[in-house]
Amino acid sequence: MTGDILWEADAARKHGSAMWRFAEATRPLHGAAPDDYEALHAWSVREPEAFHDALWDFLDIVGEKGARAYVAGETMRAARFFPDARLNYAENLLRRRDDAPAIIAHRDDGTRRVLSWQALYDKVSRLAQALAAEGVGEGDRVAAIVTNDLEAITAYLATAALGAIWSSCSPDFGPDGASDRLCQIDPKVLVAVPSYSYAGKAVDVAPSIRAVAEGARLSRIVLFADAVPEALADLPATTEAEWLAPFAPGEIAFNRIGFEAPLAILFSSGTTGKPKCITHSAAGLLLQHKKELTLHCDIRADEKFFYFTTCGWMMWNWQVSGLALGATLVTYDGNPAYPGQERLLDLVDAEDIAIFGTSAKYIDACLKAGLKPRETHRLEKLKLILSTGSPLIPPSFDYIYRDWKPDLHLASISGGTDICACFLGGNPLLPVRRGELQCALLGLDIDTLDEAGTPISGEAGELVCRNAHLSMPVKFWGDADGSRYTEAYFSRFPGLWAHGDFVEKRPSGGFIIHGRSDTTLNPGGVRIGTAEIYRQVETIDAIEEAVAVGQDFEGDQRVILFVKLRPGHGLDAELEKSIRSRIRSGASPRHVPARIIAVDAIPRTRSGKISEIAVRDTIHGRAVRNTTALANPEALALYADLPELRG
Repeated sequence: MTGDILWEADAARKHGSAMWRFAEATRPLHGAAPDDYEALHAWSVREPEAFHDALWDFLDIVGEKGARAYVAGETMRAARFFPDARLNYAENLLRRRDDAPAIIAHRDDGTRRVLSWQALYDKVSRLAQALAAEGVGEGDRVAAIVTNDLEAITAYLATAALGAIWSSCSPDFGPDGASDRLCQIDPKVLVAVPSYSYAGKAVDVAPSIRAVAEGARLSRIVLFADAVPEALADLPATTEAEWLAPFAPGEIAFNRIGFEAPLAILFSSGTTGKPKCITHSAAGLLLQHKKELTLHCDIRADEKFFYFTTCGWMMWNWQVSGLALGATLVTYDGNPAYPGQERLLDLVDAEDIAIFGTSAKYIDACLKAGLKPRETHRLEKLKLILSTGSPLIPPSFDYIYRDWKPDLHLASISGGTDICACFLGGNPLLPVRRGELQCALLGLDIDTLDEAGTPISGEAGELVCRNAHLSMPVKFWGDADGSRYTEAYFSRFPGLWAHGDFVEKRPSGGFIIHGRSDTTLNPGGVRIGTAEIYRQVETIDAIEEAVAVGQDFEGDQRVILFVKLRPGHGLDAELEKSIRSRIRSGASPRHVPARIIAVDAIPRTRSGKISEIAVRDTIHGRAVRNTTALANPEALALYADLPELRG
């Protein structure tokens, strides 16, 4: 059943964890036993000055802390963390200078490259000098269209070393998608891959590079390639090797900047209009990420840390911060199932990965492919699996402990691009319960509210954060009066951060994600999270994936379920009956769809999330405002003007 305990760390692992050591170190301040996470969390929210001051020291942040750790304001946005502090993000990630591996980079074509800590420092040094020679300084923007590889990480750190601002998108964005994002921020330099390989196929990125070049005032385009392609020869483009040739490695003059000075601009999905330019501070991301990676994930120096991501997803920035712990990053660019579904599992064994981060969809794909890594792989060092992107359904919890490894920490985590971090996630001191995210993270006063703003538990409601938090965006780029920022997070419940997730608080202190609140279904006036339907549907072998939306119909709303079937299966009366029965018994009669329709493809954003909004707009005949945010916009044609939805 949901909530059943599936795993708990033994005493030695708990007592050796960073969370335990932090609780012991701060015991004079909160007075609770180190295994009392509820009390530790309550103190972290109740005493933000004392908590954040202790957090800076425990995490061993390099920089000038200043006299104040937290200053309250009249509103959440007006609160200030470390207003006197000065630090540099890259300086905190480049403390090691030895020959141990800092980054091990893989591609799906079999390429493997290694960069030691000393080589990483030296490369960042040369890149920082080259950027400075282009006139890049504090506050300037460096844009990137890059794969998840060594070049992206080193350029990111060089940008950060100068106090400049990084913004990247993955090269699978087309010309419109790339320019819609990067041209908004007026970058001075663009770094890019002119082409890349995906599942054995070469992909040309030149049209996207040209689109950004034509829409921005670039002084330089730096290409990660052996030569400048003829298609880009008329632009101010050079190869990285040519660009770096004049510069030798040396000591980096890290520019220590204030707490709210920006480090990175991330973009909203853009499915409802032009993407918002969400601007995050260097100090906020450093402390928030290091808190999550150190305390909640218990990652140690020299452990191999992997997260499957692209440079257009916040998990890329999150993983890179693992360098601040002295951990070795293992990256992978390309198709995670190429040449076979076991590709990443092979990587776990080959590199002795200890922390494996992925999506719920990937775990479900392994389950449906019949993989049993426990029988085929060593997984010797694997101690933590992180899952995000969509809710991890209870059967996937069972699958990990049954067919992967019985003794590991499985942490379903949830946050978003808006905070480039997590609200809910794992905890080495707490048990893993089936279908639940373990806890609210330290320093975050998380609650669930009904539509009237009344706190609720035991049923789904709106996730809100009641207090200021480290990685709240400092602004939206181009939002001069802050109105778009306020509208995005504080208009739903004035004074509270409304994150847009439909969440249930559990008696255990854990949480269940029921989906995004902006796609919540409302048949008969009863709010239903789409994840509640997916949890049931995804247990049916014949179904590869599904999308559920609400259709306005005869003054009410009815639930429509689209299913993509696995090869060899068809949607007949028997399968429809099975789907409805599973949903009725596993969720409720109100969750049962009025129509079930088979489709060949389901629209997804470029970060891999199902785009329920795009499907909902399409079935209602409304234009989807920004199809460039979708990885497969052509799929929307499958949902337009369907006769099954007319009566």
